[in-house]
Amino acid sequence: MEHTKYWVIVASKDHVQRGRDGGFCQANHGKSSPLERMKAGDWVVFYSPKITYQGKDACQAFTAIGKVKPGPVYQGDMGGGFTPYRRDIAYIDCTEAPIHPLIPQLSFIEDKQHWGYRFRFGFFEIGKEDFELIADRMGCISD
Repeated sequence: MEHTKYWVIVASKDHVQRGRDGGFCQANHGKSSPLERMKAGDWVVFYSPKITYQGKDACQAFTAIGKVKPGPVYQGDMGGGFTPYRRDIAYIDCTEAPIHPLIPQLSFIEDKQHWGYRFRFGFFEIGKEDFELIADRMGCISD
């Protein structure tokens, strides 16, 4: 049996909310490859650098957490010919957690002064301890 993995997806808060409302996630502008790395039972935490995709207002918080549901990666129709790949997620109730108080404790952020660099790739795996710290700060429990 494969062990549980923990992922970060970077997306604006409005895009994360759209995924929560629909019970799915997208990553890296709709690419399939990141989502294919996730397996049912894995956990994903969403980091939102901005409030809206096109906006300039900073969010800089973890905005959602969910567990990957069984099922394949599939395409959704967003209109205008945009059919991004998606994965179904069982979101859990939690509150936002600003990143700044967590930076000193998160092991996946190696350069604490240039902490934002780690998020530039849009999708990456983190360790269980970092995930549990974030989940605790968000007021949610993972199993």
